Amino acid sequence: MSKPRRSEEPDGRPEAAGSGAREARAGPARRRVTEGGLPRAGRAAGLGSLPRPPRTSRPDAAEAGGVRGPRVRAWSAAGRRAELAAAEAAAERAALDRGVRYRSVFLVLVGTILTVAAVTVLLGTIGLLRETRSRPLTVAERADYVRADIARRWHAWPADVVFPDELEYLGLERTQQYARRVGIAPESPCTAGLDASVGQVVGEHDCRTLLRATYVDQTSTFAITVGVAVFASEEDRVRAAAELPADDRVGVRPVAFPRTATELFGAAQRQRNGWVGAGPYLVFSTAGYSDGRSRDAVPPEEILHSELWPAAQSVAGRIARSLGEPPTVPRCTQGNVC
Repeated sequence: MSKPRRSEEPDGRPEAAGSGAREARAGPARRRVTEGGLPRAGRAAGLGSLPRPPRTSRPDAAEAGGVRGPRVRAWSAAGRRAELAAAEAAAERAALDRGVRYRSVFLVLVGTILTVAAVTVLLGTIGLLRETRSRPLTVAERADYVRADIARRWHAWPADVVFPDELEYLGLERTQQYARRVGIAPESPCTAGLDASVGQVVGEHDCRTLLRATYVDQTSTFAITVGVAVFASEEDRVRAAAELPADDRVGVRPVAFPRTATELFGAAQRQRNGWVGAGPYLVFSTAGYSDGRSRDAVPPEEILHSELWPAAQSVAGRIARSLGEPPTVPRCTQGNVC
């Protein structure tokens, strides 16, 4: 009896015995697959015969690390890095925005400062041009000019201009005579060159200094000392003059110069004293005889030489007029052209 041969599959593999029985058993399962689409859960008989899904190129859990935990952590780290990068970018944009705002504020402040400075310079330039341009003097400015010019003459003028070498005066029968300057005394405090009662008054009214010089007439018979008391202002001089004692025996002290016609002229030789005002100046004068005769040596009933006192008054008056004469005032602030 011959052995039955095993049937062969088309690929050359022999078919296992009992394949018909398996097919018979698998028939209902196949039918269930066909009818329901999927095998029922829990039946393992038909699972082996289901076709396996195609294998994709994505690595499975074992290839990626075996478990899904590291993959989740990797994605979380990447997310944090993205968040940090976004935060840094936002911070940079905020810093840039702040910088732009600060720059705008700075530019506004600088522009404001420059504008104010330019306006200030412009206004100052306009004011300077107005002040420096030539224009007519006002009445007040003319008065100030005259006052300032007179007040500075005592130290601005040379000594021989304040006390000229020769001064004219009218003598007997109105003949023109000349008084000659013998010498100029050093500048001294007001109280040092005036009698005590006079020096106290002028000292209370801001007398600054005293200038003195001595003259003689053409025949050297009379000696005349002139003293210029300088006050801070004309108002001080007026107040001081109102309080001077009405006594012709006191006033400026004489100045004698050795080896001249005035060497015997002292306080006892003064015959008369007087003063005259001009601007901020009180011009004192005193006269006597050059031969040394004192005031007490001349009897009251004896008339003094008729030319003695007029000569002294004339010399003092000429000096006072020179110091107080109003100057020529310019028409404009820069001369006479405006």
